[in-house]
Amino acid sequence: MLKNTLFFKTTKFENIRSYANRINDEFESGDVGYYHLIDTSLKLIDESKEFIKDKEYIKNIILVGMGGSSCGVKALKDLLFNQNTSLKNLYIIDNTSSSTLMEILECIDIKESLFLITSKTGNTIEVISIFKIIIGYFNLKLNELQNYFIFITDKDSNLHKQAKDLNIKTFFIPNNVGGRFSILSAVGIVPFCFCGYDAKELLSGARACFEDFFIHKKDEILQKAYHYCTHKNANINVLFSYNDIFRGFNEWYIQLIAESLGKKQGYKRIGLTPIALIGARDQHSFLQLIMDGPKNKTITFLKIKNLKNSPIIPDINFKFLDSSSNNIKLQELLNAQCDATMHALISENLSVDLIEIEYLDPWHIGYLMYYYELFTSACGIMLGINTYDQPGVEVGKLILKNILNSR
Repeated sequence: MLKNTLFFKTTKFENIRSYANRINDEFESGDVGYYHLIDTSLKLIDESKEFIKDKEYIKNIILVGMGGSSCGVKALKDLLFNQNTSLKNLYIIDNTSSSTLMEILECIDIKESLFLITSKTGNTIEVISIFKIIIGYFNLKLNELQNYFIFITDKDSNLHKQAKDLNIKTFFIPNNVGGRFSILSAVGIVPFCFCGYDAKELLSGARACFEDFFIHKKDEILQKAYHYCTHKNANINVLFSYNDIFRGFNEWYIQLIAESLGKKQGYKRIGLTPIALIGARDQHSFLQLIMDGPKNKTITFLKIKNLKNSPIIPDINFKFLDSSSNNIKLQELLNAQCDATMHALISENLSVDLIEIEYLDPWHIGYLMYYYELFTSACGIMLGINTYDQPGVEVGKLILKNILNSR
């Protein structure tokens, strides 16, 4: 299971009942679609498997997307690195950086590759530009693009219209599911299924989180959101993830929190700033600031309780070197470092919580990602903002268009 322990004083449920009611109303309204992906995405599993089943020649799945169209998939790839049962390589192109793009294109055989062009709006300039570069690099003709590309987008978007014109297979993101909340939609389910991951278990884990929150009325998420959003001094939330495989997840967490909770409310600017660290490495850099710097941060620790294939530190004793970690698994050392750092911060009277994942598998990862989506929604309600828009990002897009059109 996933256990969330709160190391701060919680409030009486009566004080947060109204927020619980509002998030329940948001779910029941149907206006925010990510809540329902645990059901609506089940049919995507069969559709995805049916599409890929007779394409054994495909060795490379290359997802092209930005932000919400790539961060979640990167997180899944990192966290479930050893559970790809199809032997297909999954590549992710998520930036207009020539070095990474060309490195991937130069190492693949186009005849063995399938590109997933992913854009919710269908107008993402970075994604469309990379799509064109791929066509040019492999000197593809328009009438053969259907052999090498599928599109993932909103129904009736410009990308969907182009797909119909080119006869390219399209998977749809529900219109009421925002990009950064779309990991359990076609954005994540399609590449997940293509590469042989257990998508049903991913959705099953997310459903368990849904049931804990909405049916069993577990209140850790609400208590945490209320404490962190009403904290008098702290408007920065640090996610301290203990394992390198959380790097992609940390990126997803940053986008989810930053783009959802950084908003204007009239003349007031509101936000919960996310910072993502990797333990134990960042104990030797950022930790000093958390310990002795301004107490404007809340800290979430994230660790895996049971990790397979963790090596045991040999019982080797040197005259001048420490031997206290001899005969324990490396993962046990990492978790002990997590616990020690956490209790050091608690002793400084900082607000801390701990998320413990029992095992690293699709079920637990589905639970974790749904947990953070619910947490983000709860924070948005408590901050009194629209969690699901991103007006600040749109301004930059308009300026970019003007710059390009003025050349």
